[in-house]
Amino acid sequence: MNDQKRDLQNNEEAPKTNEGAQTSPSFSWRRLLAKKWVFPATYMAAAAIILTLMWVYQDAGKSSTGNELGIDSTPSATVTDNVMKPDAMAVNGSTETMQWPFKDRSELEVVLPFFDSKASNEVRQTAMVEYGDTFTPHMGMDFSRPDNQAFDVMAAMSGKVTAVEKNPVVGNLVEITHPNGLVTVYQSLTDIKVAKDAEVKKGDIIAKAGRNELEKEQGNHLHFEVRQGENGQAVNPEQFFTAQ
Repeated sequence: MNDQKRDLQNNEEAPKTNEGAQTSPSFSWRRLLAKKWVFPATYMAAAAIILTLMWVYQDAGKSSTGNELGIDSTPSATVTDNVMKPDAMAVNGSTETMQWPFKDRSELEVVLPFFDSKASNEVRQTAMVEYGDTFTPHMGMDFSRPDNQAFDVMAAMSGKVTAVEKNPVVGNLVEITHPNGLVTVYQSLTDIKVAKDAEVKKGDIIAKAGRNELEKEQGNHLHFEVRQGENGQAVNPEQFFTAQ
């Protein structure tokens, strides 16, 4: 009878021992998590892992994008080289300025100025041309030598000859259209040396100063105009020579 009680007691106590063995790990985790430093340490470790993954991803993205687009890793040197190349400077320096339509400005005088509508009444009167009973504004500049001798007339800028005509009033004329859109007109000419559609360079001799009916009192002279495009408005030629 006593042996049976001992066996029964052992059978009842065995499950308790197994249950205690199964629950002991969870009890250890609870003790660990109960410590104050566990959660901050876990958070910092997770944040460090996330940041590391982000850096790796960004570096990989930059490298692949740069290679796909063909971007050099040292662009500053390339930009500097392009700016300092002689070819680039040559393009910037290719803009041609206008010269006087003759060789020596000191040998000539202005016998009739350009009509400036903003000038005083006295100045405007000196820039009027009388033809018959009509006075018209003078839309160019007239040059002549003090001794009334003829002189060479030159192209003020490079361009294409777009007109060579003989007019009964203004005399022989040459018109040159330039790459920048300006048109120069040379009237009262003789001994014309260019033809229509010819290409001329700045300083090329195109004719000699002569006479015309409109300004016959001036003798041998050059009437010079600058226009803004073909059949465009005439502008004061003197503004292009202020620095000369």
